[in-house]
Amino acid sequence: MRNRSRCQAVARTTIASGPPRPRRATKALVAVGTAAALAVAAGGCSSGASTPAPGATRSSGHPSAATPDVRVTDHTYQVPRPLPPGAPGALIAATDHGPDRLVGSARRWTVLYHSVNAHHADVPVSGTVLVPQGTPPPGGWPVVSWGHGTTGVADSCAPSQTPNLGFNEYAQELRAFVRAGYAVAASDYPGLGTPGMHTYLVGADEGNAVVDIVTAARQLAPTLAPTWFAVGHSQGGQAALFAANAAHRSAGLHLGGTVAIAPASHLESMLPGVIASHQSSELSFALYSLAGLSATDPSVNLRSLLGASAARTAARVLAQCLKAGYTTLSDVTTEQTLPLSGEQLRRVGSEMGAYGDPDRTAIHGPVLVIQGGADQDVPPQWTSAVVHNLRSLGSPAVVERTYPGLDHDQVLGQSVCDLLTFLGSHGGRSAANCAPFQTGVG
Repeated sequence: MRNRSRCQAVARTTIASGPPRPRRATKALVAVGTAAALAVAAGGCSSGASTPAPGATRSSGHPSAATPDVRVTDHTYQVPRPLPPGAPGALIAATDHGPDRLVGSARRWTVLYHSVNAHHADVPVSGTVLVPQGTPPPGGWPVVSWGHGTTGVADSCAPSQTPNLGFNEYAQELRAFVRAGYAVAASDYPGLGTPGMHTYLVGADEGNAVVDIVTAARQLAPTLAPTWFAVGHSQGGQAALFAANAAHRSAGLHLGGTVAIAPASHLESMLPGVIASHQSSELSFALYSLAGLSATDPSVNLRSLLGASAARTAARVLAQCLKAGYTTLSDVTTEQTLPLSGEQLRRVGSEMGAYGDPDRTAIHGPVLVIQGGADQDVPPQWTSAVVHNLRSLGSPAVVERTYPGLDHDQVLGQSVCDLLTFLGSHGGRSAANCAPFQTGVG
């Protein structure tokens, strides 16, 4: 079991985000800056006492007496070892926190559930479920399965362990969904909050987790409708596009549509871009991405790839949430931290792209892609290329909407009414009385 609060971390793999929010990346970092972050494993550490999930209240809301409460030790959720077999979306544990004013007074659960990774292995995943108060509409509350952006790769960076689910702007966005009459299922993705490394930007892992938490949520709340939507930002935008191609996993449910906000892409170009930028602030995302790759491909060893000195820097960065990593990297150069040859960059970049580029397979169903025209984290031209590639593969129902002058985070609040209108036109709730908001970064 990892103990990141007291033990020295050993680099492996994961993803993240976190207040006040620092500027996360420039164009050289691009899609990785917003789409990624990685985790570090701390081996050989003794773990502290296991406690209920923060804010837990025992209630009658459990789906069955056989479902235990979620418990956490040093920010890592406790999972049975070995993990008993379970179908994708089957609950492992659930804790009811009651109404949460930060997200529209929705009833909030922390959950652990079964999912499947890119190698078809059963993995535990953590997340959050939000259900609106009041009488559900006929047919039940439609569900938004939310994909978060980079928060960091340490277990303490799991959105389910923070009141604002990673960032203030994410709490705002989810509150808007709840107030519009949607339940929300928000996955942490594999390895972020649960044992093992977070497979940062590994699309199949993220997409499967986004689908499977919808199945898990329906075991908690029978008032949920069979219609659901995949919606995500940055790393989560990439995850939502992968979820659209994994929607068949949720038997009996209907994916109404997909919304990808500034989705991470062009992963094969990320490492060369970071090195060429000469900006150490961009290194966190590069190291996260390498860690994520090493988590899904054990032949990628960070110490062998980076050398002893750079691997020590990576270990420190991967043990922290996103904003803290900038201080760690303030006295190193991009060349020192990523001492890779041209051949290594090509090989690793090719594998990152194969695992994580979201525009290599056609998506059958309505898709809305939202992009800020002044985004310095995910360049607008990259997102336009994703849309072009998806259409050329046979995805005619992909709509692109760009918001001039808005950056990576500002676009969330300003696009929310258009997003809700899209959901409403594909089986969701109407966007009556919606008003755009100024994104509260932090």
